[in-house]
Amino acid sequence: MELRLYRAFVSVADAPSFSSAASALSITQPALTKQIQQLERQIGTALFTRGRHGSRLTDAGAQLLDDARELVERAERLESRTRRMATGEVGRLAVGFGLSSILTAPRAVAGFRERYPRVSVSLEDMSSAAQLQHVGSGALDVGFVRLPISAPLPSIPVHEDTLAIAHPSEWDTPADDRELVPWLERHPLVQLTQERGPGLSQQVREFLTESGARPTVVQGARDIQTVLALVAARIGVAIVPASARAIAPPSVRLMPIDRPSARWRVGVVWLPARPTPPVLNFLDMLSQLTTSDDLRST
Repeated sequence: MELRLYRAFVSVADAPSFSSAASALSITQPALTKQIQQLERQIGTALFTRGRHGSRLTDAGAQLLDDARELVERAERLESRTRRMATGEVGRLAVGFGLSSILTAPRAVAGFRERYPRVSVSLEDMSSAAQLQHVGSGALDVGFVRLPISAPLPSIPVHEDTLAIAHPSEWDTPADDRELVPWLERHPLVQLTQERGPGLSQQVREFLTESGARPTVVQGARDIQTVLALVAARIGVAIVPASARAIAPPSVRLMPIDRPSARWRVGVVWLPARPTPPVLNFLDMLSQLTTSDDLRST
């Protein structure tokens, strides 16, 4: 079955003449006539009667027209869809993010959905280590992770985050950086469990070691929302990413820590061996946004 022959048949049936049908198909009239004759030979019957006043469908042609039209329309929809798939306008995109990209990742996904509304996008919350594993296995297409990484994956830096002290809003804060260590040691500490946030836990340890602070941990929690809720309940203070301000309750304030050991970069990683068109479009959009500082401002 040659689709071009059925497309020619439908065009002639819908057009006032062979010449106008040929013009619509961007072929010559003799070429169109040959296609119709070829189809008629394959079917074994005439599809048009040709006369002085043009061509008319035969009974066989009239019976074939609806099925031929449906075939051509389905083929055109399929061709359109495959073109959109090739350009990344349709498809799927699985995105991972963590605590440090709790603002950036949803904002990037929202911008991508606005540009490519027919792409189905999933957003999964997991640690950087888990994201690297899932990107490597193909379960995730891209991941927002802490940089640098040891995995052999390309990355695009997106923004910088820093540790911050989360404390009840009515509590006093250190007057200056020199007061930070004794202030921390005077207040009980609520922290995220290491298995839930290994990258954050390591960053906090590095900061505490560098600063010499030894706060007393009074409670752990498995998610950052619970950590902030415990701070709001005045159980203690917490050291969290400054980007967690997006989910902090009104009764909790975040005070960024301005020390080198408290800062890190966040970037996007992907598997270079299998970049689908939606992945390439997402990375291109992300590069444009980071260049214009639309995401770095988070």
